[in-house]
Amino acid sequence: MKLDSLNWNILKCLQENSRQSNTAIAKKVGISSPAVAERIRKMEDGGVINGYYAKLSYKETGHQLKAIITLRAFMGRLKPFLEKVKSFEEVVNCFRITGNENIVLEVVLRNQQHLEQFIDQLITYGETKTQIVLSDVIENNPIKRPI
Repeated sequence: MKLDSLNWNILKCLQENSRQSNTAIAKKVGISSPAVAERIRKMEDGGVINGYYAKLSYKETGHQLKAIITLRAFMGRLKPFLEKVKSFEEVVNCFRITGNENIVLEVVLRNQQHLEQFIDQLITYGETKTQIVLSDVIENNPIKRPI
């Protein structure tokens, strides 16, 4: 789907706050509310917009730790891991990557004991490296129009 400057302006608004009304977006981008609704529908149908979600604070939901864990899968263990990872409630994001490691996980955990138990589940699939997140410097930065 080809995105023009109006579509990009709408996307910018939605990435800032996806709950704002089409009327509010229309005022910002300079077209009518029905035109905004139609463009959003087309971008949803075209796969540009894949969904909407609530951004939660892991600390306020009872999780003390956020961590980034990389996994270097043992021979023959990557495919079983790719199925198993879908069942881990701790996993917020999971990426299959190139390089020495195969997987990057972003996880939220109740405490250090929970982290230890989670790593114990992972080590049957491969070698792990864990980094504790101290703070979010950039989070959910909007995707901008390519130049």
